Amino acid sequence: MPGGRLTQPERQQIALGLAGGLAYAEIARRLERPTSTVTREVMRNGGPTAYRADLAHRASERRARRRQPAPREPRTPPQPYGRDAGAVRAYEETLTTVFMQSGTPRMMARVMACLCVSDAGALSAAELVQRLQVSPASVSKAIAFLESQDLVRRERDGRRRERYCIDDDVWYQSMIASARATAQVAETARQGVAVLVPGTPAAGRLENIGRFLDFVSENLTRAADQAREVLHTKPGTTADGPARPGPGHGQDRQPAGRDPRGGQRGRSRTSP
Repeated sequence: MPGGRLTQPERQQIALGLAGGLAYAEIARRLERPTSTVTREVMRNGGPTAYRADLAHRASERRARRRQPAPREPRTPPQPYGRDAGAVRAYEETLTTVFMQSGTPRMMARVMACLCVSDAGALSAAELVQRLQVSPASVSKAIAFLESQDLVRRERDGRRRERYCIDDDVWYQSMIASARATAQVAETARQGVAVLVPGTPAAGRLENIGRFLDFVSENLTRAADQAREVLHTKPGTTADGPARPGPGHGQDRQPAGRDPRGGQRGRSRTSP
């Protein structure tokens, strides 16, 4: 490809062209490369009488490896409470992988995991850059994405420095945002029923999708509301251990507005 690195087959064509007495310009024309590229390639690798395609290719690969910067490992800051720094780093990588498996892009997952394992739950952009060993632009892009998903929020410390936080209530807000998005898909599916004519196979499919997603959205909202207190209760502060959702938080409860089989049950549905 013009402008890219020469390939081994291209170097072999250069060697054949030189053996056949072709000028650099003619070899370049046949390769659809600039003449300067062919000239530089030949002169860098022994000249027209000593050029060897295989030797030239290996030399090019060695130069490329020398130019590549060594990968930078994330930095784990000194750990309080007697924690094992290596174990913390390994756990952060595991958490990153789990976030990625749930659909979060890699850089965003790394920022999320880094915030989660910090005791303050808040880090500045400079701290994230230092810990993750990435560019400021990468951190900025990741934060913008996480903010759009209601997974982080911004705050300023006493010195007016901006920090990115992942406090307890972020998880509640994220669940509510997910429920709203699901409800929007359900509403759009129901709109398709009229377009595709009720009673047809396609309309029936969309109607079922709408009912299913309505049920999921309403139950997700209810579960998040009932469990929200857990996010604000310190473990071990109750007689029975960590706080749990109050009475009635069961999987058998049905949403007040819609039966999963499709019937209305007492009220019209409202968006969460």
